[in-house]
Amino acid sequence: MTSICCIGAGYVGGPTMAKISQKCPDISVTVVDTNADRIAAWQGDDLPVYEPGLLDVVRESRDRNLFFSTDIESAIGAADIIFICVNTPTKTYGIGAHRAADLRYLESCARQIAAVADSDKIVVEKSTLPVRTAESLKRILDAAQGAARFQVLSNPEFLAEGSAMEDLENPDRVLIGGERTPEAAAALQTVADIYARWVPRERIITTNLWSSELSKLAANAFLAQRISSINAISALCEATGADVDEVAFAIGTDRRIGPRFLKASIGFGGSCFQKDILNLVYLCEFFGLNEVAAYWEQVVIMNDYQKQRFSHRIVRTLFNTISGKRIAILGFAFKKDTNDTRESSAIYVCRDLLAEDAKLHIHDPRVAPARIRTDLGVTEEDPSVAVASDPYEAAAGADAIVILTEWDAFRVDQLDYERIFKMMRKPAFLFDGRNVVDLDRVRQIGFEAFGVGKG
Repeated sequence: MTSICCIGAGYVGGPTMAKISQKCPDISVTVVDTNADRIAAWQGDDLPVYEPGLLDVVRESRDRNLFFSTDIESAIGAADIIFICVNTPTKTYGIGAHRAADLRYLESCARQIAAVADSDKIVVEKSTLPVRTAESLKRILDAAQGAARFQVLSNPEFLAEGSAMEDLENPDRVLIGGERTPEAAAALQTVADIYARWVPRERIITTNLWSSELSKLAANAFLAQRISSINAISALCEATGADVDEVAFAIGTDRRIGPRFLKASIGFGGSCFQKDILNLVYLCEFFGLNEVAAYWEQVVIMNDYQKQRFSHRIVRTLFNTISGKRIAILGFAFKKDTNDTRESSAIYVCRDLLAEDAKLHIHDPRVAPARIRTDLGVTEEDPSVAVASDPYEAAAGADAIVILTEWDAFRVDQLDYERIFKMMRKPAFLFDGRNVVDLDRVRQIGFEAFGVGKG
């Protein structure tokens, strides 16, 4: 195998192909997309995706064996292996609206591959897909009139945004699923050999197609479940006087539970968790497993409740009205070390505050001002939203600071909270997802002693 084509130059396709090209310099890797602006960005240094370390990897391989193009047909024709990394958003229309995955882009890719390919191809599903999607993909490809033959594999991504390059360099596992035929087994081995250039063989797991597809949905559901679980406990902690951080630490020391994903917050965001859980709910309902569907849907319900509860707490703390009040928002991305705002909890909290007639001054180290305004549905002229160049500009004259993304730049050892306090109106409050802080009282004992901004 000497040539790979990746259809989709987004958060999955770009970083994954950059890593493959770095580790396999003898394989030509071409990333294609219909979005010419996105492709142009990949060809420069202002990449459309921010991930620590990504630019260095791209620079190492770009124009050597890593290429970006809008010529999709040529790339398909030249490739031995085609990775499909297109978006699979939740449907907003028709049957399964707001739950089922919208597979129109995947089907479009399959039809384009079938129309263009004139030699045998290995087609790899990299996008997050409902179980048994590969069956539909294979039927479309097999219906092609040409002489080409196709082997369809599932190779779901398990990247965490903000640490994607480390996850690619040192993955917990690489999962590849295929049919139980000699031809599929050979294709599966070919893809496994690519990853084996840098991933230990024992971490490369092979399964049947359906197990591979379902494993991605199940993994995200389990992770989101832990977040909603600790957030549910945080509500009880606030009602009883318990400290959710102490509770999380206590239960996290149990080897059967472990400490990860037990950090109370304003809820999970990102492109995967909610979408994948709702897709899982839809699949369960489709197969008549209504009790199972209701169980997983509760994870999303709890996540929505946590965001609303946080917004309401801000209003209550600020004397039950925030009309006309200036609130500094620190962080807009759904998590630190990424510029991705998809399903960011910050969007929902900011919308709630705007509905209460607040004036928001927002700062995020990586999210572009235009993206913030688009997500909030406001124009640059709208006086209710201003985008600040740094935290101090955002905090000047503010009644409260709301930390919505855990950027390291907002930690107490990085940000001068004493200076910020002096710039704010009094009384001044800080909300960080778990705590409500009266800054005047905290100032008396010292910000570091209280731990403001540490979590």
